[in-house]
Formats: sequence, structure tokens, C-alpha cells
Amino acid sequence: MIEMSLTKEARRIRRIALGDLLYRSARKFGSRTALVDGAERIGYDDLDARSSRFAHYLLSTLGPGKQVGMLCANSIDMVVACNAIHKAAQVWVPVNIRLEVSSIDYILRHAEVSAVVVDQELLDLPGLAGLLQQLQVPLVITRARLPQPLPGISLAQAEAGQADMLPEVDIDDSQAALLMYTSGTTGHPKGVVHSHLSVYAAVKGNIDEMKYDEADVLSGWLPLFHCAQHSLVQTALAAGACTVLTRQFVPAEVGQLVVREGVTIFVGLPLMYAAVLADPDFLPTTIRKCIYAMAPIPKPLIAQIAQRMCRDIALATGQTEIYPATMTFHPLLHAECDANFWGRSLSTCETAVMDDDGNLLGPGQVGEIVHRGPNAMLGYFKDAKATAEAQKFGWHHTGDLGRWDAQWRMEFIDRKKDMIKSGGENVASVKVEAVVLAHPEVAAAAVFGLPHPHWSEAVCAFVMRKPGSNVDSESILAHCRHHLSGFEMPKLVHFVEAFPSTATGKVQKNVMRRQFEQLARQLWGS
Repeated sequence: MIEMSLTKEARRIRRIALGDLLYRSARKFGSRTALVDGAERIGYDDLDARSSRFAHYLLSTLGPGKQVGMLCANSIDMVVACNAIHKAAQVWVPVNIRLEVSSIDYILRHAEVSAVVVDQELLDLPGLAGLLQQLQVPLVITRARLPQPLPGISLAQAEAGQADMLPEVDIDDSQAALLMYTSGTTGHPKGVVHSHLSVYAAVKGNIDEMKYDEADVLSGWLPLFHCAQHSLVQTALAAGACTVLTRQFVPAEVGQLVVREGVTIFVGLPLMYAAVLADPDFLPTTIRKCIYAMAPIPKPLIAQIAQRMCRDIALATGQTEIYPATMTFHPLLHAECDANFWGRSLSTCETAVMDDDGNLLGPGQVGEIVHRGPNAMLGYFKDAKATAEAQKFGWHHTGDLGRWDAQWRMEFIDRKKDMIKSGGENVASVKVEAVVLAHPEVAAAAVFGLPHPHWSEAVCAFVMRKPGSNVDSESILAHCRHHLSGFEMPKLVHFVEAFPSTATGKVQKNVMRRQFEQLARQLWGS
């Protein structure tokens, strides 16, 4: 067996580092537009130079290897700072800005941040300015205006006088590049640690599967503090493409941006597609690929997307622990499959179905969906027990249940924790949701179990009506009877105005369960 120890020079020659993606694209694409942010635009050369200048500031202030927290909404400044942290061999800790201040406090302290990058307008949030002062770490203010309300410096001040060149700092591909906290459903969120290699592999897999190139213009309406949009922006930067950023999703504004900027790749949640298509004047001509995530899209909405946006429609799956994307599915190419199919793995990721004893299962057998590949996390920060549980048998465990069909396409069954146990039968909540969503007057649906004295758990459907609809529960139930077995039928249909959700649009069923347990007791005495 050949054994060779690498010199420092050899490691530098062959290194994999996230900051190098932007640096290399700047050398290839120069002043080509990398980001659009309202009226502001920035080319690859300026984006690279600015991120290098801030990286030099971070190195001179903190040194390499430190965690840097970030509280920002989508902006050019945020992308500058994120890539600077990658270039400086530090660990990026993005924080969901929609969390309560107590949760932000927990994350920043648990992550042991040595500095915080924060949008100035966020300092007006009650309690946040005081929290940041208590941390007693350097603050860098993005999107700054004068006067600055806290001790700290603006991003422009941090960049001033620093060198434009890529910092000379050793980076190993297995070292931590980011620490991203999951939106935990119970207790505190877990900190997911990813290496330079894992995100780099995801980027290359995305380019390979989605065929991004420098002619593309990508959407940027999902929040950059989550893995999906970060992965998309890093993929666009590696490919030389342009990303159009927004700080929030406003359907009318997004529709105008798509047309004005010539967006070619639209990535959004199912509700985003429904919202833009609700405008009859939304008639894009440049979109070549539509990617959706987080939830299934019913076939009537798929048909609308195909008719008015483009016919290349793909589901992309993934999770914070195994950087997206992991699997992809093209509903128009597999019309015989229902909305809960996830399809096949990308080139960077191997997928299997596993039973509780670590045995891999064949077609038709339900088990946990597991992955392995270079896009998997290093582990959970300061949580060896949870890391070991997630990495049992040499695979990453997703907590999702699925099965292969005869053509080795993955069918998602449910989250393990969302499977409903009703009358001795297992009921997949996502199957019932898909049926309810297919009703023409339903805008959104969430299905979960509530305690019942006879059934143990009763299948309950919570429904948002489409605007102007007066659909009632009998109409929903009559529709369900045509598509569901008796044990799968909802015992309750309840209408709501909105669902509690995370920043990425995940419906928080755990919150809804707590909200409606009292209703169950009133109805059934459970």
C-alpha cells in the first residue's frame, strides 16, 4: 500500500475550500453580475474583493477557526460576509432571524461565537440589542446607516484598508465550515456541523444534476440562513450564474422580478408557486427549470406550472444534516407516481431504506430513509449521543420513512414522528394530506393525529380554504372517500386561517398538536 504524507504546499494545491468557489469564478467571469439586490448589483470581481477584504479583517481580529454568528436577511452584504467567513477558515453560524430573542440567545451562546454580523435594522427588535451587548463580542453591522446604535463597526469600515487578495490560510477539507441550527420541534435546536467538503460536494452535485451555468439567473426568495438557499447561492457562484435576492417573498414583487431580471431557475415552496400563479398577468418567458421543496405539489398545480412557467419541473429533497440536494423527482416524467415520490439520488449521495436493525430493504418494504456521501454532516455540535444515533450502521439517518418501488424510485411515506397510529393501523399523514390538497377548493392542508379514547389517535385534517371558497367539511370528506381507505379517513376536518410554520415554510405540526389537544378532549373526552 502506498503511503504519502502531504506537505503544506501539496495540501494547498489540492485543497477543497468554500471560499475558493467565489475566488475562482471571479477570475473566470470578472464583472459579470453575481447578485441582484433591489436596485443594487455586484459583479463577481467586486464580490470576491469585498469578501476577501472582510476575511482579512476577521483574521486580524479573531484569527482562524472561530465561530462567527450572523443575524441577517438576504442581501449582498450577507453574501459578502458569509464568503468572507469561509475564506478566513472560520465557522459560519447563521441564525434564523424570525426566532424569539431567547432562542437566538441560546444559539449564539451554545455556538460559542467570537463575533456577530448583524443587519442594523434587526437591532430594533425588542431585546436583541441588549442581548448582543451582553455577549461582549465584536459586532459588525451590515446594511448600516448612521448613526449606529451599538458599539461596533459597519461592514464597510471593516473592509476599509484591507487587501483584495484571497487570504493565505490553511484550510483542510474536513474542517468545520458552518454550524447551522435545525428548527427543533421539541427542546432546543441542534447545531449541525458541516465541513468545507460536505457543502462543496453538494454544490458540485447540484451543478451536475441541474445543469447550472453562467447564463442562468436563479431565484433568491428563500432565507439564506437556511441550507437550501445557501446551497443554491453557493452553487450559482460556482457556476458563474446570477442570483436575484429578496428579503421576503411578496408574490407581486417576485412576479415582477422574474420578468424584469429574466429568471431562468425558479426555486420555491409549493405555496410560493400557488401565490405567483394566482396572478393572471404573471406570464414569464425565461424560466427553464422550476424546483420545489419542503412539501408535495398536487397534480393540478403541477399542471399550472407546466402550462405557465415551464415543463422542466423537479422536486429537490435534503435536510440540514445532509446538505441539499440529496434526491430529485420529475413529476411530469413519472405521471403514474403520486405527489409523495422523491425519485432517485443525485450523483453525490447514496440512498437506502433500512430497518431498525440496520438491514437494507428492497422494493416494497417500508423503513427509514438513510443516506451516505460526502455531503453528510460531521455531526451535532456538543452532542455526541445524538451524533451516534444519527450515524448508526455507517449511514446518516433522516427520521423519514420510505420505500422503493419496483423501478427503484423512492416513495416518501411519512416522518417517523408523524406516522399516525389509529385503531391498530399505521396511517401516513402525507398520504392523507395529498388527497385533501387535491380538492379544488383547498389551498393547504396539515394532517396529524390527536388523542382519541377508541382509536388511540384520530386522523385529523386541518385545512386552509382558497380565497373566496366556502367549502365545508362534508365536501372534504366526500372527496376523501373516493381516494382513502376507511381507516385513513379523517375523523375531524377543521378549517384554519393560517398554519404556524418555520422560516422555510415547514408546517409546525407539534405546535398545532398542542393547540388542538383541548379541542380533541372537548370532542371525544380523550
